[in-house]
Amino acid sequence: MNRIRRALLAALAAGLLRPLASLAAAWNKDAFGAKNAADALRSLGVANAVPSNDVVIEAPQIAENGAVVPIEITSHVRGTRSIMVLIDNNPFPLVGKFDFTEGALPFVKLNVKMGETSDVRVVAEAGGRHYVATKEIKVTIGGCGG
Repeated sequence: MNRIRRALLAALAAGLLRPLASLAAAWNKDAFGAKNAADALRSLGVANAVPSNDVVIEAPQIAENGAVVPIEITSHVRGTRSIMVLIDNNPFPLVGKFDFTEGALPFVKLNVKMGETSDVRVVAEAGGRHYVATKEIKVTIGGCGG
């Protein structure tokens, strides 16, 4: 009985851990570890992003506390496959990369930390092209140790 139970638990654990391993394989260590936005974008394969009004950033103009800055992003670019969020003046600019399956609504809502006033840059990828929108957010109290 114990052998059967152990074999069943081992098989179950192996089945559950395989999907987690595939998620870890998709992690872009270079992009998330980059110290500036240009290096992060290069690691993500973003070059020649075109400014677009179809990428909409909703965020406060002034964040009284940089520890929690709410940001909402919507891409109206047809066929958006991913959205990347960068905060230029943060120690690690790449905040997140969000991938969408076909037919999904390309919308992201997140709270970020900002150490100082900075541009928030959002890059949407659709059809092999990149579209960018930027918004400056002023921070009165830093959230990254300030």
